[in-house]
Amino acid sequence: MSTEISLSSQNSPMELACKDVSSGYLGKKVLDGVTFSVREPAIYVVLGPNGAGKTTLFRTIAGILEPYSGSVEIDGQPVGLQASRDRLHFLSHVDGIPDGLRVEEALRFYASVQRATEADVERVLGLLEIEPLRGRFISELSAGQKKRVSIARIFLKERDFYLLDEPTANLDPKVATEIRDLILRLSRDKIVLYSSHNLFEAREIGRYVIAIKSGKLALFSRIADLRPSRYLIGVRVTRGEESLPAANRKGEYYVFELPGPEEVPKLMAELQGKGVSIREVKEMANPLEDLFA
Repeated sequence: MSTEISLSSQNSPMELACKDVSSGYLGKKVLDGVTFSVREPAIYVVLGPNGAGKTTLFRTIAGILEPYSGSVEIDGQPVGLQASRDRLHFLSHVDGIPDGLRVEEALRFYASVQRATEADVERVLGLLEIEPLRGRFISELSAGQKKRVSIARIFLKERDFYLLDEPTANLDPKVATEIRDLILRLSRDKIVLYSSHNLFEAREIGRYVIAIKSGKLALFSRIADLRPSRYLIGVRVTRGEESLPAANRKGEYYVFELPGPEEVPKLMAELQGKGVSIREVKEMANPLEDLFA
C-alpha cells in the first residue's frame, strides 16, 4: 500500500472542546456531563466498555446528535455551524456504503458531497490499493475490502479534525498495520480521535487516552503516564522449559508478575541460573486494560 498522503500542514491553532455535554437517543441520556478539550495534533484514543458512550460521543461531536445540554465547539464556534462541520470528518464503525453502487461510483458520490475532485478519487484508489476494486459493486466486497473503501473517504478532502470509530476492525493484520501507519502520518498536524477495542493497538499509536465509563469522562491522560496495576513479564525460551511453571504459561510465553521493571534483570539472572535459555522478554500487562475494569 502506498503511504504518500498529500495533506498539507497548517499552522493555525486548533481546538475541539466538549463543554458539559449530555446527549443520547429518544430522550435517554447516554453521555452525562462530558468535558474535555484537545489542542495538540495527535491521536487521542477513546476507550471504554461496550455501551459506555464512545460512538455517542463521536456522533455528538460530529453534529449528528444535538446535545441535551452543554456544547461542542471548534475554535470557540458551535460545531453545528457549517463552517465548523467542514473542518471535521467522521468515519463510523458502520461502513454505510450503498451496496448498489460500484466502488468508483461510491467514491465519486462522497467526493461530490465533500467538494473533492476527480484527482482526489484517483489518488485514494491508489492510496488504499483499491484500484482493482473500482468496478465492483460494494455488495460483492469482503468485510475487509468494504472497510478499505470506507477509510478511503477520509482521505478525499483535508480536515483539521478526524473522528475514527474502530477504523481497523475486520482488517487482516497486514492491512490494519498499513492503515495505522497512514493515520499516524495524518496525526502529525491533525487532531485524531480514534476508538478501538484492540488495547495493544491503542497503546502503540495513541499519545493520549480519553476513557468513557457509563457515559462519563473517567480519564484524560497521556498514555505514557499510565502504569498498569500489575507488572507482568512474558518470557519465551529455547531451552530449560522444565524449570518453569507450566501453570503460568500464556501461549508461547511464561508469565511472571514483578513489583516493577527494575526487577527484570534479577529475574533473568535467576532463570539463566536454572539453565533456561531466553529467546525473548516483553511486557505482557497493558495499562489501558485497567480502564475496562
